[in-house]
Amino acid sequence: MDSSGKEHQQLDYWDDISDSEFLNIPSDEENTESQASLNGKTVVGAPVDVDRPSVSSSSLVQKQNEETLKQEAPTNEALGGLKRKSLHENSFNPMRRFGKKHLSVTLLCDQSWCEMKTVYSIIKPHIKRKHMQRSEVQMGMQIHLARELQIKDIVPVSTSSLEDIEAIKLLNMFNMIPLLETGELVREFPVFGVQEGVFIMGVIDELMYSQKGELVLNELKTRKQNSMPHSAQDKTNCFQVALYKLLFDSMVHGEVKKDHIFRHLRLYPDQVLGEGVQAHAKSHGLQVSTFEEVVDALLMVVSCSDLPCIDLLQIEYHHQGSSELIGTRVVPFDEAQVRTDLQSHLAYWTGKREPKGVDIEEAWKCQSCLYEDICEWRKTRLSMSEQPAAHSSSCTG
Repeated sequence: MDSSGKEHQQLDYWDDISDSEFLNIPSDEENTESQASLNGKTVVGAPVDVDRPSVSSSSLVQKQNEETLKQEAPTNEALGGLKRKSLHENSFNPMRRFGKKHLSVTLLCDQSWCEMKTVYSIIKPHIKRKHMQRSEVQMGMQIHLARELQIKDIVPVSTSSLEDIEAIKLLNMFNMIPLLETGELVREFPVFGVQEGVFIMGVIDELMYSQKGELVLNELKTRKQNSMPHSAQDKTNCFQVALYKLLFDSMVHGEVKKDHIFRHLRLYPDQVLGEGVQAHAKSHGLQVSTFEEVVDALLMVVSCSDLPCIDLLQIEYHHQGSSELIGTRVVPFDEAQVRTDLQSHLAYWTGKREPKGVDIEEAWKCQSCLYEDICEWRKTRLSMSEQPAAHSSSCTG
């Protein structure tokens, strides 16, 4: 943050980054300095979320975030949820502490699996980075990317500011709306908006119309096992597509205002766009020179479109090894339940409660967790479970 007040808060990179960008993340052994400049290329047409940094800027964002977290990382007491005093002070707000301007759908879904895992993924990014380099994870991303490139071309566009990067992503969305209106399938459709007072962003895998004329949201999931997921994972995935519907429907209803974008993302409306971005917009029939003009154009297209609310939610599971379809899950939508779950998740981020891990009934999740060895929640639960056993042993003796 410079003295002029132009505060570009750190972007959320690991939870919001696209598949194509994940595949370009250097491993710990590789040199990241060569990608530290913002003056690079942004991929247009690749699967990107509205709030995801470009490939050229991801290393810079990562470095900024890690410096922030070194200064503001919570103590083990706060993480374990054991010391109530520090967690309930007015100064404790995880969104501010972790430098988050918004939350992503991906992050909230991780939280629904295990909140402590989500917290550790932020304060220990190097662990998640190593996980993302695993072959099965890379394979899943390759499947997503290959599917995306079936209907899109990749066009490099020069960018020189965060406003340029965000403008490119909004222009991608601007170009997809007319296609969807004419009944064509679109992939990687960005959605965003304020829900329960918090700005949330995400990206829908596929939107298409059924033979009955229903607007269908289709989420692609890849699995290492050639079988449908168990109920816990299924519940998380269902929550994800339900959040997408909330965001998409609110956009169609005109509930997203441009002030939301500027204020929550801390972007400057009068920022002049780079020549490459302006040229790209012009190639699609849009004459713009500032970031605000791009936002205005997008919101006008959304408000004047004939897009309906999403009618049907479904999840398509594919096997990572063969890419073959395992099965499709049609997801019922219960808005009241989704909002209840969302409010519960957001209560942590807004500092209204402590972070918590899984209940004892779901302790099996810890066996495959990246943070099992360092999790204070797990250690405390194990200690609590051992105390009654020790007491019983002393009584019988």
